[in-house]
Amino acid sequence: MIAQVAAVLLPVFCIAGLGYVWRLTGAPFDLPFVTRVIMYIAGPCLVFDSLSKLTLPLAEFGAMVGATIALTLGVAFISFLLLKALRLPLPSFLPALTLGNTGNLGLPLCLFAFGQEGLGLAVAIYVTNSVLQFTFVPLLQARVSVVRTLLTTPIIYGLLAGLAVLLTHVHVPEWIADTTSTLGGVLIPLMLMALGHTIGGLRAHNLPRAFGLGTARLAIAFVVALSVSKLLGLTGVARGVLVLQGAMPAAVFSYLFAARYERDADDIAGIVLVSTLLGAVLLPFLVSYALWLSH
Repeated sequence: MIAQVAAVLLPVFCIAGLGYVWRLTGAPFDLPFVTRVIMYIAGPCLVFDSLSKLTLPLAEFGAMVGATIALTLGVAFISFLLLKALRLPLPSFLPALTLGNTGNLGLPLCLFAFGQEGLGLAVAIYVTNSVLQFTFVPLLQARVSVVRTLLTTPIIYGLLAGLAVLLTHVHVPEWIADTTSTLGGVLIPLMLMALGHTIGGLRAHNLPRAFGLGTARLAIAFVVALSVSKLLGLTGVARGVLVLQGAMPAAVFSYLFAARYERDADDIAGIVLVSTLLGAVLLPFLVSYALWLSH
């Protein structure tokens, strides 16, 4: 089991570590450009490639989407009650507690832990999380149009194109398949390097609050993910993937949105930093547990 867990975690830490070391050297790293490549090119291509080559039944993919929505609603509800009790502003703090890092960290973990089947299920969670992230967060923090946000979110077009191919059984020309596969393949290493680079620049503001809320993010998400998996009767790899993805630290995008919309960005950076560092310590146990659940 130790060798299996190490095989999952070491590639993740090594690639994220490259981004962190890059930050320490002071060498140029255009994070906005990398983020745009992830959002507008690599992300949609990975979703399209994964769906067009999906080997697991579509019903399982749909079940994971439903489970992700249930998970998100459950975490949001408990986080809402917690923030109300602490009298903290919901627009600033609710996204950080509700949405996990299912992309930068969750996708590679599920790929290395569960192979292509795990990646296919993890993509369902990632897509659902991304759609919620790019609609729910701007709506909450900036009151933007949901329709406009959906129309300008590229990952949705990758999702629709992939579903169209999957449902109609259309043969994708080899050059298109190779192109999207290659572009989608850069997503995970880019995400991990961007994660390491971003974490290297974050600073914990108001450390006691950051530690408390960062810990709360991990605990709430894990309990809700485990509960949802049991309530929905998920088994095998699906259960392991939901628990592993559900228990991820706060999403880095929570900080990016908070900075963009001027919503207590320093506090959110602290939550992301603490939950990520604490999550890294707990990952061996979480991965071991997720692998055990899948058997």
